[in-house]
Amino acid sequence: MTTYKEIFGKYVKNYSSDPSSDAEGQVWYNTTSGTFKTVLGVAAWSAGSPLITARSDLGGCGTQTEGLAFGGLTTFSTATEEYNGSGWSNGGSLTTGRYKLAGAGTQTAGLAIGGGVAPVNTATNATEEYNGSAWTAGGNLGTARKELAGAGIQTAGLAFGGRTTVVVNNTEEYDGSAWTAGGNLGTAKYLLAGAGIQTAGLAFGGYTTVVTNATEEYDGSTWTAGGNMGTARYQLAGAGIQTSALAFGGATPITGATEKYDGTSWTSTSPLTTARYILAGAGTQNAALAFGGATPNTAATEEFNIATTIITAAAWASGGNMSTARYVGVGGAGTQTAALAFGGFISPPNNLSNATEEYNGSSWSGGGNLNTAKRALYGVGTQTAALRFGGGYPTTNVTEEYDGATWSNVNTLPQAYSELGGCGTQTAALAVGGNTDPGITNTTLEYDGTNWTTTPTNYPSNIQNIGISGTQTAALIFGGYNGTSPVATSNTYDGTSYSSSPNLVTAQAAQAASGTQTAALCSGGDTPATTGFTQEFNGTVFFTRPPMAVARASAASAGQGTVSAALVGGGGSFSGPQGTATEEFTGEIVTTNTKTITTS
Repeated sequence: MTTYKEIFGKYVKNYSSDPSSDAEGQVWYNTTSGTFKTVLGVAAWSAGSPLITARSDLGGCGTQTEGLAFGGLTTFSTATEEYNGSGWSNGGSLTTGRYKLAGAGTQTAGLAIGGGVAPVNTATNATEEYNGSAWTAGGNLGTARKELAGAGIQTAGLAFGGRTTVVVNNTEEYDGSAWTAGGNLGTAKYLLAGAGIQTAGLAFGGYTTVVTNATEEYDGSTWTAGGNMGTARYQLAGAGIQTSALAFGGATPITGATEKYDGTSWTSTSPLTTARYILAGAGTQNAALAFGGATPNTAATEEFNIATTIITAAAWASGGNMSTARYVGVGGAGTQTAALAFGGFISPPNNLSNATEEYNGSSWSGGGNLNTAKRALYGVGTQTAALRFGGGYPTTNVTEEYDGATWSNVNTLPQAYSELGGCGTQTAALAVGGNTDPGITNTTLEYDGTNWTTTPTNYPSNIQNIGISGTQTAALIFGGYNGTSPVATSNTYDGTSYSSSPNLVTAQAAQAASGTQTAALCSGGDTPATTGFTQEFNGTVFFTRPPMAVARASAASAGQGTVSAALVGGGGSFSGPQGTATEEFTGEIVTTNTKTITTS
């Protein structure tokens, strides 16, 4: 009799608990549950962080962990965004704003091909090359067109189909500097998708005189018929290579249908979570990326994986509501499972609040009241060792320490401040900027557990309502209000001096902050409209993360939280309404797709 070892090449292993990973099809015996188990592959789309700018008719290329999005609508966009596997950050702008264009290549060597330019319905032959930071002009297409498809790499690109004022079957090949004519498509079509390389390309879907499900394969000189898609559609996206491609989204009707191609035939697989068309794609059949599209214009990003793991996307989830709705600078401290919220403004009855609430990871309960009720104050530390300082209105120099039950007055700030930012602990705190009423300041203050000291180093600009994460000697300061508008600038502080750091994805003020100097979360705030927009810093760049469900500014934040376990409570817009809503952020979770083997 053939044994499992002879079939699979491994023995059945014994485990007291399921392993975190194992080969697909590998069987083991769980001695605790008394069951045989295995790992199965699963195909699924999961939510990724949204584009910075919602748009459709855009171009895309690259991979799931190094994606590139460019152009599109809103109006003839020049915007470029880069995806790092977690979120999107700003890239260099296209020279020519355009939509309904094709893309090819990689994040650091991309191609933007053709498309539509102003005025509407004008096709262009322009090609641009991306080097990872900037676009420069490449060789022009022989035939100006939009609604075409692309494939290949920057030095061996392929462009096919599309529309000038008429539908075309032209194919052109790019050598890194110039386009030359290739073999024509068997059928002229536009609004189609492409995949593959210059010598092994794939064209599928699109519109001829009707919506089509046809597939054509290119060998470097000639197109031949391939297997038809199960769902005829146009304005779809694709990824992968000629013998292992993925088609997703499209119309008519608007669909999330996803199909896999094996070089001969298409088979259905897990659909997009959000049905859409005129979207873009990147990556491979087993690890694809879908982004943008309509209707209406969306920033939605999804990742497709065929793997033995299940990905639970990073997301905000509702926590227990605060007892008292409040806004305009609620103080916060602690962690996601042991947080504090204190002070703020209650409207109506238009009162400053001295209330403190404690969060245990699921619900809020009353804590000891502040001695001085204020709004626009700041807090740092933990639930049992917190520090509050400043506040308005009028501004104050009050400092108080919390021991888990009672607030005690301690030595005051050197002068009265409100709307300042801070980080650190009860015995080693940092405070930056703020409003001294009547002026915004760039002062830096340090607290040693007894006294505040004004450092000789000022913040690079006058600022208030900023976000700060980290510690007294390793802080990241980002965004804020400069007296005129929110800003996108960020700086690091090493305990002695400030250094310029990468900008936020978009300017924000009065945002919630958590994390460290090299791994921070910036959530909500004013941009200038109140928003739930969230972005993360990984030590190199800020990028988008899933937004909060409730748009808010000046909320309480668990500043000691991490980028994968943050908490935001209360807050609102300056003119109201204020809220009690609490949201908890959890980073991406990857688990093995383990199944119990039964005889049924």
